[in-house]
Amino acid sequence: MAQYNLRTPVALLIFNRPDTTERVFNAIAQARPSKLLVVADGPRDSRPGEAARCEQTRAIIKRVDWDCEVITNFADSNMGCKLRVSSGIDWIFEQVEEAIILEDDCLPDPSFFRFCDEMLERYRDNERVGMVSGGNLQFGRHRGIGSYYFSKYTHIWGWATWRRAWKHYDRDITHWPEFKAQGLLEQMFATPGEQTYWQNSFQWVHEGSLDTWDVSWTFTALTHGLLQVVPNVNLISNIGFGADATHTHVVGVHANLPTQAIEFPLQHPTFVLPNLEADRYIASDQLAPSFYTRQWRRVKRILGMT
Repeated sequence: MAQYNLRTPVALLIFNRPDTTERVFNAIAQARPSKLLVVADGPRDSRPGEAARCEQTRAIIKRVDWDCEVITNFADSNMGCKLRVSSGIDWIFEQVEEAIILEDDCLPDPSFFRFCDEMLERYRDNERVGMVSGGNLQFGRHRGIGSYYFSKYTHIWGWATWRRAWKHYDRDITHWPEFKAQGLLEQMFATPGEQTYWQNSFQWVHEGSLDTWDVSWTFTALTHGLLQVVPNVNLISNIGFGADATHTHVVGVHANLPTQAIEFPLQHPTFVLPNLEADRYIASDQLAPSFYTRQWRRVKRILGMT
């Protein structure tokens, strides 16, 4: 297969995990972007040995051996997940108009880069589309007639977006009280379980008790009516689940998912509309699964089936 000439800059978000970072970097190296932007958080003083791991992780970037402009944004001290990632993406879009974004534990299939490239170009001027995802959590279910479908949910394990969409990002979800007071939570989410999930998530980020950036991006997309592009095969494997992860401690059904190359030329869906069946599946199976679903997953973990 001929080498695909990637047009879009790639951004890599790193911290203290040289093992996973090296694997993701190697995947980026195969794509050979002409511009690589690297955002790194700093070590925590309370964690012995973390400064050395951060330095070891940052040193991996020095292995760039292709024609590539490397730009770095490294924090001297620890900023935390919410502030470091969000400020890092702010910085990325001060440098470029659009970017493919990978965190240090999101391992892409090689076709992910071309998929993002083509979607960024196709929907560049369609302000209804807010992002392109590489992850598919439908577990083999094909949605719609195209190579991809549209969703209201933001999935950020390998994704891409434009400056024109990120400019709406509201780190602290400042409009959450008004959104809640107007009953929009109940209008946008059909089931009590999902309403509770998002109410807690939005409230905790708004009040500062949940240190994460992606919930704010979901709120931004929902309140601006932004859709995401989702491939009909999974292009990203999250290899970062485990005890040393920031949030994904429990190794569950979404850990280390297999990837599959997407086929080109892409088949485009006829309409830019959310796939309601796919979104219902995300809501019922993953955000607010039933008691039966939770118990069955527990049994499978005990039996070593996942």
